[in-house]
Amino acid sequence: MENKLFYQDPYIKTFSAKVVTQRIDENGNYYIVLDQTAFYPTGGGQPHDVGTIENIKVLNVEEVEGEVRHYLETELDDGNAVVHGVIDWERRFDHMQQHAGQHILSAAFEHLFGYKTVGFHLGNETLTIDLETENLLESEALRVEELSNQIIIENWPIETKWVTEEELVKYNLRKETKVKEDIRLVIIPDFDYNGCGGTHPRATCEVQAIKILDWERQKKKTRVQFICGNRVIKQLSQKHKVLMELTKLLNAPVKDMQHAVSRLIENGKTAEKELEQILETILHYEATSLLDKMEKKIVSNVFQNRSIQDLQKLARIIIAKDEEAIVLFVSHNENRLQLVCARGNEEKVSMKKVMGEALPFINGKGGGSDSFAQGGGEALISNEQMLKHLLEIIQ
Repeated sequence: MENKLFYQDPYIKTFSAKVVTQRIDENGNYYIVLDQTAFYPTGGGQPHDVGTIENIKVLNVEEVEGEVRHYLETELDDGNAVVHGVIDWERRFDHMQQHAGQHILSAAFEHLFGYKTVGFHLGNETLTIDLETENLLESEALRVEELSNQIIIENWPIETKWVTEEELVKYNLRKETKVKEDIRLVIIPDFDYNGCGGTHPRATCEVQAIKILDWERQKKKTRVQFICGNRVIKQLSQKHKVLMELTKLLNAPVKDMQHAVSRLIENGKTAEKELEQILETILHYEATSLLDKMEKKIVSNVFQNRSIQDLQKLARIIIAKDEEAIVLFVSHNENRLQLVCARGNEEKVSMKKVMGEALPFINGKGGGSDSFAQGGGEALISNEQMLKHLLEIIQ
C-alpha cells in the first residue's frame, strides 16, 4: 500500500511520480499507471478523485488487477518520465466529510437502536444508507441525528490502522470485513470500529455537521438520505434562497409558508374546476352551433390545433344531443392530422371501418369501436382534403 499516498496522508494535494506505463483499455480509453499516486480510485462506496496530471484533466481513476489507472483527457508527451499531479481538493475533502459522516451516522443507528447499515452510496448531492429495518420513526431519526452531531462537536479522533485477519478479534467491528489481506480499519475509539478503504479526516469536528433529509422503505429495508459538512451549508443556502423568493411571491412570512402554499394549491384546484366547467359549457354551445349546420345527418368540420381529447368531448356531446348524427372531425396540429369519427345510437355505419379506410391517406394509426373511433398520422394532405375523403367513405 506504500504507493497509495492517500493512505499515508489523505490531506496530500500535490505529488510527483514516475510513469510506469501508458495504455489504452478495451473500450479505447487512454490511461497511465504511476509508481505512486495521491488519486483515490473508485471503491468502497466512495467516488474517485479528479484533478490534473501535467495540467491534463484526470477524468476517472480505477483500480484494475492491482494497478491504479488514471484516465486522462488527452495523452501525455512521450518525454514525461516524471509527472506532477494535483488533486481537486474541494472534491476530495467533500468525500472525506461525507464518508466519515456516514460512519458516524451508521454507528449512531446501531448504538441507539441496533439498526445495521447494509448499503451505502455517496452521490454528488446526497448520501444514502440502507438500514436493516422496515420502519424508521421520526423520533428515532431525530435521536440519531442528535447523537451524530454530538460526536462531531466533541471532536473525537478518527484513526486508521492496518491489521491482519488474526488481529480482528481485538476489535468490536460494526460489520465483518470483506477482505482477508491488507485490512484497514477506520476507528473512532469507543464508538465505531469499521473496515474501510476510504479517505477520512483526522477528527470528527472536520465533518462539521450531519443532517438527515428523508427516508423511505425499500423492500424490507429503510433507505436514509442525508448530507454532511459543507453540503449542509450549501443546501441550507440554496433552500433559504428559494424560501425567501417564495415569501415575496406569496406575500407571506416563512412561518406561514406552509399555510400560504396550501391555500394557493386549493385556490388553483378550485380555479381548475371552474375552468373545466366553463370549457364544458363552451363545448356545448359549439356542439349546438355545429348541429345547426348539419347536412344529411352529418356534422363535419376542420380545425387547427385542437387536441384529440377536445375533439372527442365535442363529438360525444353532439351524438348525445342527436342520436341520428354522424360526426367527422379533422384537426391539423403542426405536421400531423388528428381524426375523430362518431355516430349516434340510431346510426349503423361502422366508425371503426371508416377510420380504417381513411388512415392510409396519412400513414396513420388509430382504433376504436363501431360507434366511436379516433386516429392520427402525417399531414400528407390538408385537413380539408381528409374531410372530403371521410365524406366520400361515408356516402
